[in-house]
Amino acid sequence: MSNTNSAAGENKNGEPVILVGQISKSYGSVKAVDNLSFQVNRGSCYGLLGPNGAGKTTLMKMIYARALPDRQGGGQISVFGYDPLSHQLEIKYFSGVAPQEDNLDDELNVIGNLMIFARFYDIPSSQARQRIDYLLDFLELSEKKHSMIRELSGGMKRRLVLARALLNEPKLLLLDEPTTGLDPQVRHLIWDKLRQLRRQGVTMLLTTHYMEEAFHLCDRLLIMHKGRKILEGQPRQLLAEHIEAYVLEHYDAIESPAVLPGTVRLDRTGQIARYYADSAEDLKAFADGLKGGQYYLRQSNLEDVFLKATGRMLNDRQ
Repeated sequence: MSNTNSAAGENKNGEPVILVGQISKSYGSVKAVDNLSFQVNRGSCYGLLGPNGAGKTTLMKMIYARALPDRQGGGQISVFGYDPLSHQLEIKYFSGVAPQEDNLDDELNVIGNLMIFARFYDIPSSQARQRIDYLLDFLELSEKKHSMIRELSGGMKRRLVLARALLNEPKLLLLDEPTTGLDPQVRHLIWDKLRQLRRQGVTMLLTTHYMEEAFHLCDRLLIMHKGRKILEGQPRQLLAEHIEAYVLEHYDAIESPAVLPGTVRLDRTGQIARYYADSAEDLKAFADGLKGGQYYLRQSNLEDVFLKATGRMLNDRQ
């Protein structure tokens, strides 16, 4: 398993700057967020992990005052000491938001999009130009500064959305599915830039359904399902405490052995049987007795943790 997030936890002793206590949000009969509580420390990256429809985006919108929590229940949100219900402008002033959608103005070029946005923060034109040049260089978009939005690839648009979120030098960066649909090369580039921002002291709140992204970037994770908290903790802690170390995936498994070794646990989904154990040698020995199909031995990951906790795959949208 990669050690890319070996720096995770360096800021774990910073003071809490986001406090969420017993927050709920309903849309008609659907409870998008159900009695959630957590806190985010200054200079850390906190991840909201779960499938589409888990409530991640709704929770994010409540933090930067795009959505209001349910009035009943008495829940509270504090963002750097401000209540989103009464201090929306203050929170927006020191926050940068990269939404899921690439909501850029197709009628303008790259610089035009950023200059228009800089006016919202009353950034003087000369200062905005300097900041834009820096951000385009930082996100490797300098050669595209005069390009129209329709000429950009999907990865370039995502990087431009991130540049826009950083124009006001935010101390809080809100990232909603920042790398969805991107190829691995662009995804890793964005991860690298986010790590640099974190080292500079920017506090980040990230939503994702990518296991690898959550593991590599986040100091702490809140795993959500149907608006509820399932598990919370540091990525390595969740792996160590909630799942066996190794899994043997058996594809096209028509039937599973009637008797399993005492050290092996079975979790079956359709034609895929997953055998978990803390010993890779135990699973290798067990694999010799499997009949038919193909199998693959690997280390367990956060998706396995989620599957064990909920009984569902992360891409289950029901």
